[in-house]
Amino acid sequence: MARLVMKFGGTSVANVERIRNVARHVKREVEAGHQVAVVVSAMSGKTNELVAWCRETALLHDSREYDAIVASGEQVTSGLLAIALQDLGIPARSWQGWQLPISTDDAHSSARILDVNGTELIRRFSESGEVAVIAGFQGMHLPSGRLTTLGRGGSDTSAVAVAAAIKADRCDIYTDVDGVYTTDPRIVPKAKRLDKVAFEEMLEMASLGAKVLQVRSVELAMVHKVRTFVRSSFTDPDAPELRTNGDPPGTLICDEEEIVESEVVTGIAFARDEAQVSIRRVADKPGIAAGIFVPLAEAHINVDMIVQNISAEGFTDITFTVPTADFERAKAALQAARENIGFETIEGATDVVKISIIGIGMRSHAGVAARAFRALAERGINIRLISTSEIKISVLIDAAYTELAVRTLHSVYGLDA
Repeated sequence: MARLVMKFGGTSVANVERIRNVARHVKREVEAGHQVAVVVSAMSGKTNELVAWCRETALLHDSREYDAIVASGEQVTSGLLAIALQDLGIPARSWQGWQLPISTDDAHSSARILDVNGTELIRRFSESGEVAVIAGFQGMHLPSGRLTTLGRGGSDTSAVAVAAAIKADRCDIYTDVDGVYTTDPRIVPKAKRLDKVAFEEMLEMASLGAKVLQVRSVELAMVHKVRTFVRSSFTDPDAPELRTNGDPPGTLICDEEEIVESEVVTGIAFARDEAQVSIRRVADKPGIAAGIFVPLAEAHINVDMIVQNISAEGFTDITFTVPTADFERAKAALQAARENIGFETIEGATDVVKISIIGIGMRSHAGVAARAFRALAERGINIRLISTSEIKISVLIDAAYTELAVRTLHSVYGLDA
């Protein structure tokens, strides 16, 4: 017998028929003798509708009331799934985030989980075998007694946090894909599903454009060593291959020690929401970098790739990337600080994309970057910026070459199925 957390996203619970399908997945695990907690998202499209209602009512609105409104989608889903499970003869009850409670800070609409109390869930597992159906995406700021939400994709984070709190053997993330792939199969049809991915690799992939898991959920899983599976909710719940005592079909996100032999490169990720900012002829002296990046930090703008050119005649150029949504705000913040910085001009581009090569095997292999640069050069693809870490190489290129670059690198590193 194992203790499981099963998480189902919006497309998996998009309507009553799909909720009944989810109930059958849960029933399978209960009948296998497992103790089960389920975390659910709002029905597909519901959160967008609730957000639109908030904006229609008032463009500038109280973030605490916003949270109270948008959290209601998950409340509906959790109640419906509990009813569906009861209809199948499975003891179940719904839980809202505040009822456990899931304790968070007070950053409304993007709160961070501080603690999850799993005591009552564990007691009910033991005494009655009751399935807990938990509304994801939400918690409570205990000092104020106000409902909070965790930001888009927050149900993934809820699921991992609950799994850590109840010491679950596994956290299964059910979604509309059957695992994590070497790259987006829509761009590279030869992309293959990965059996195992290390936490560090998945963290890089999630932060660099892969949309399978929310970044914070991977961070939590890595910190608490929560073995996490990505698997499809659209397979037949009664399929024989799903009735297994071992690892289910899908991709296991796990500690590096569980991966016997690492590939040099695990996957190719890409992010289209990047913008390039270049500050020309900045004085090459101490304090200038702080003068540039402190105003951006104060404006809550995340800076990614940074390159400073070699100084010439006492001046230098500094180029970096920001999210496309923050491009205009970044330029405005820098213009406001122009007198302090002393630059000549600001240039920028939004028609760029960041391509990233990821793999823990890079730590022990030389020449990985050289192969990428040569392959891109042979295809006539110019590299604007480069950044690296132990397990990642990222390049910024013109957006027009996105698909060609991804296909080229996927092939170069032998990832084609």
